[in-house]
Amino acid sequence: MRLGYSLSYWGTAGLSPAEHLTLVREAERLGYHSAWAAETYGTDPASLMAWLAGQTTRIRLGTAILQMPARRPVAAAMTAATIDQLCGGRFRLGLGFSGPQLVEGWHGLRFDRPLAQARDYVAVVRMALAREPVRYSGPTLTVPLPDSEGKEMALAVEPVQQPLPIYLATLGPQAVRLTGEIADGWLPLNFPPEHVAACRVQLQEGAARAGRTLDGFDIAPMVMVLVEEDLELAYDMMRPMLALYLGGMGSRRHNFHNQLASRLGFDREAETMQEAFLAGRQGEAMAAMSDALVDAMTVCGPPARVRERLAAYRDAGVTTLIVGVVPPTLRLRMEQLRRIAEIAGSL
Repeated sequence: MRLGYSLSYWGTAGLSPAEHLTLVREAERLGYHSAWAAETYGTDPASLMAWLAGQTTRIRLGTAILQMPARRPVAAAMTAATIDQLCGGRFRLGLGFSGPQLVEGWHGLRFDRPLAQARDYVAVVRMALAREPVRYSGPTLTVPLPDSEGKEMALAVEPVQQPLPIYLATLGPQAVRLTGEIADGWLPLNFPPEHVAACRVQLQEGAARAGRTLDGFDIAPMVMVLVEEDLELAYDMMRPMLALYLGGMGSRRHNFHNQLASRLGFDREAETMQEAFLAGRQGEAMAAMSDALVDAMTVCGPPARVRERLAAYRDAGVTTLIVGVVPPTLRLRMEQLRRIAEIAGSL
């Protein structure tokens, strides 16, 4: 099992660009396989990856994720091919659909038929990255437009990798099956290893629909990790970000992270946390979170406990574990990267 490093939401961690670069270079020095950046309504992860491409040499660079509603599929293909050239073939294109709060509130688009849109989107991205003339007709996307002056075009720049790996960030069962069918990797967020293992069946079902297996498929969950002798302190350091995901990352009707917590058996807590968070009572939302919920959706505690949990991810079939670190300062984050690498290396 390889390690990846998540820069999370650039700009929200209180670190400067130079400090983020220092962390990525340290991850590269420690042997981390990849570094990933997220997108919400702030900085653009593609620009960040292009910036890092010229300042690193070995570590793979990925988006986790680019929001599909934010850019047309051919634009995503152009971005991916450009960054892949800049970094010499180290880019991974992670895509996701986000939820109605962001899609409708930020991008001004209807949150409609996300799985059908994802299928059409990935098909056009693959066609463009293969430098084929783009002609596609699906339930949600037709290129070129019929009865128009449009004509077929092919991407004018070639990515280094053929094929360039495409990952999907999905949570629900049908979406996970679609990932196994059309993607090269899976980016679940805050999944415990037991749930990753159970979802392998859904990935395999999707792969079978495409007439393939999961050989070479990258199962790459993203999880917050903290090595800390004081277990209660570790729990408390995890609670703010988890409360944001379960309480505020989505609308009252559609919060996929909250729904995941419910599927994991924490439905009452998830409901209480969301009600408190949306009412502006973030402290109450964090207080409603049990240690068991923190244990399920993060990896934290003394080294032996962290080692046991990392081994569980490996045994669940994870091929790349993307870790997010939560301490507020550069020095403490550097220390966490080193300690996590040491523990993973001892497995």
